[in-house]
Amino acid sequence: MFMSIAITAIGIGIVIMVGYLVVGQVRAALPTTGLNESVAAGMNSAQTTVFSGFALIAVGIIVLAAFGLIQIFQ
Repeated sequence: MFMSIAITAIGIGIVIMVGYLVVGQVRAALPTTGLNESVAAGMNSAQTTVFSGFALIAVGIIVLAAFGLIQIFQ
Protein backbone atom coordinates (compact mmCIF):
# COMPACT_ATOMS: atom_id res chain seq x y z
CA MET A 1 0.00 0.00 0.00
CA PHE A 2 2.79 2.40 0.88
CA MET A 3 4.50 1.86 -2.48
CA SER A 4 1.33 2.60 -4.43
CA ILE A 5 0.82 5.84 -2.52
CA ALA A 6 4.45 6.83 -3.06
CA ILE A 7 4.31 6.05 -6.79
CA THR A 8 1.08 8.05 -7.11
CA ALA A 9 2.64 11.00 -5.28
CA ILE A 10 5.70 10.86 -7.53
CA GLY A 11 3.44 10.81 -10.61
CA ILE A 12 1.52 13.82 -9.35
CA GLY A 13 4.80 15.61 -8.64
CA ILE A 14 5.98 14.97 -12.21
CA VAL A 15 2.73 16.35 -13.63
CA ILE A 16 2.99 19.44 -11.44
CA MET A 17 6.61 20.03 -12.51
CA VAL A 18 5.64 19.75 -16.19
CA GLY A 19 2.88 22.29 -15.54
CA TYR A 20 5.40 24.56 -13.84
CA LEU A 21 7.71 24.37 -16.84
CA VAL A 22 4.90 25.00 -19.33
CA VAL A 23 3.64 28.03 -17.40
CA GLY A 24 7.22 29.32 -17.14
CA GLN A 25 7.80 28.99 -20.88
CA VAL A 26 4.51 30.73 -21.73
CA ARG A 27 5.29 33.52 -19.27
CA ALA A 28 8.75 34.00 -20.77
CA ALA A 29 7.34 34.10 -24.32
CA LEU A 30 4.80 36.84 -23.56
CA PRO A 31 5.84 40.45 -24.06
CA THR A 32 5.44 42.44 -20.84
CA THR A 33 4.35 45.77 -22.33
CA GLY A 34 0.94 47.36 -22.54
CA LEU A 35 -2.06 45.14 -21.83
CA ASN A 36 0.06 42.03 -21.38
CA GLU A 37 1.42 43.23 -18.02
CA SER A 38 -1.62 41.84 -16.22
CA VAL A 39 -1.37 38.57 -18.17
CA ALA A 40 2.31 38.26 -17.24
CA ALA A 41 1.47 38.94 -13.59
CA GLY A 42 -1.24 36.28 -13.72
CA MET A 43 1.16 33.76 -15.26
CA ASN A 44 3.72 34.57 -12.57
CA SER A 45 1.07 33.90 -9.92
CA ALA A 46 0.11 30.64 -11.60
CA GLN A 47 3.74 29.54 -11.70
CA THR A 48 4.13 30.33 -8.00
CA THR A 49 0.97 28.39 -7.17
CA VAL A 50 2.14 25.34 -9.12
CA PHE A 51 5.54 25.50 -7.43
CA SER A 52 3.93 25.60 -3.98
CA GLY A 53 1.78 22.60 -4.95
CA PHE A 54 4.94 20.72 -5.88
CA ALA A 55 6.46 21.61 -2.51
CA LEU A 56 3.36 20.27 -0.73
CA ILE A 57 3.63 16.99 -2.65
CA ALA A 58 7.28 16.72 -1.61
CA VAL A 59 6.38 17.29 2.04
CA GLY A 60 3.63 14.68 1.72
CA ILE A 61 6.11 12.11 0.37
CA ILE A 62 8.46 12.81 3.29
CA VAL A 63 5.62 12.39 5.80
CA LEU A 64 4.51 9.14 4.15
CA ALA A 65 8.07 7.81 4.24
CA ALA A 66 8.39 8.70 7.91
CA PHE A 67 5.06 7.03 8.66
CA GLY A 68 6.19 3.90 6.82
CA LEU A 69 9.44 3.78 8.79
CA ILE A 70 7.56 4.19 12.07
CA GLN A 71 5.30 1.28 11.13
CA ILE A 72 8.29 -0.91 10.26
CA PHE A 73 10.08 -0.32 13.57
CA GLN A 74 7.01 -0.67 15.80
